[in-house]
Amino acid sequence: MNPKASVLVAGLAAALLSIPAGLSQQTPDRANPENCPAEGFTGGFTRGCPQREFANPADISALMAALPDKPYATPRSLRRVLVLGRAVGWVHTSIPLAAKMVEYLGDRTGAWMTTITYDAAAITPENLKRYDAVFLSSTTGEFLDDPNDKAVTEARKRALLDFVKSGKGLAGIHAATDSYHTTGRPASPGAAPTPVTGTWPEFNEIIGGYFKFHWVYPTLIPVRIDDPKSPLNVMFPQRGYEIVDETYTFAQDSFSRKRVHVLTSVNYNKMSAEDKAKEPAVTRRTDGDYALSYIQRVGNGRVFYEAHGHDEKVYFSRPFVAHMLAGIQYALGDLPADDSPSAK
Repeated sequence: MNPKASVLVAGLAAALLSIPAGLSQQTPDRANPENCPAEGFTGGFTRGCPQREFANPADISALMAALPDKPYATPRSLRRVLVLGRAVGWVHTSIPLAAKMVEYLGDRTGAWMTTITYDAAAITPENLKRYDAVFLSSTTGEFLDDPNDKAVTEARKRALLDFVKSGKGLAGIHAATDSYHTTGRPASPGAAPTPVTGTWPEFNEIIGGYFKFHWVYPTLIPVRIDDPKSPLNVMFPQRGYEIVDETYTFAQDSFSRKRVHVLTSVNYNKMSAEDKAKEPAVTRRTDGDYALSYIQRVGNGRVFYEAHGHDEKVYFSRPFVAHMLAGIQYALGDLPADDSPSAK
């Protein structure tokens, strides 16, 4: 086996998480606060429980061992990245680890300085002037909304959009696409699911799509390298690799190669018939096109997204962490890459 592939597979193999087969991210029972897991809970997500803001020390140590020593491109100036980890819907336990990944990547390579926040009030025109990119660490639901002030909500939304379009960067991981969309839950018990639709079209388009289904952890996913020449993919073996994680897919009408430049995708032809059958027909893409990471130009700005990052052990993989470094450097404008749409 290619050494890079061996490292990736070994770094991503993980202990099984006790989640019932077929669990759908958009149709859970809301957790009661008294049923919230212990502080040390990892490898999953909760809903309705207090959000953890600190990663486990053991996970931090494993992450540190996976960090690259130098950036893929020399920063053109002192860069600053704002990490937002607010999750209003599902709360992934890996959120604080992903946030620390961004911080430590910047510190180790000298590529940027990092500020981490779990407060959407940080998204204002005045505060964003301090930053060159925003990183969404598995933000879910209406993560910018102030439920008590519609005007504040709209101001935050406009601030983020204007920030990107003006020439800055946006990067997101995993549940950043599980935001601003309807749930698809049936109107009544036994009824058919309703269509999943986006509720903030401008953001849905900028982030590349919105969540509709995931293969539950620990499904083995074969990954295809869609652009072997991209500097954002140099850490991967060109023939592709395999990953064990919770794997997001997008509503068919929300994602399009005519808008984004796809870096990696699910090698659907290599998936087993059994795993394919786990996806309900109502969410299955008719084109078999399941993108995982991609970039795109938005106005004068740049966007990078990676669909994996659910389980903490993903962040122990050197190739995965290196991919995130390259993606964030692209979003910052320091790493040039072909970002033309993959399909004309």
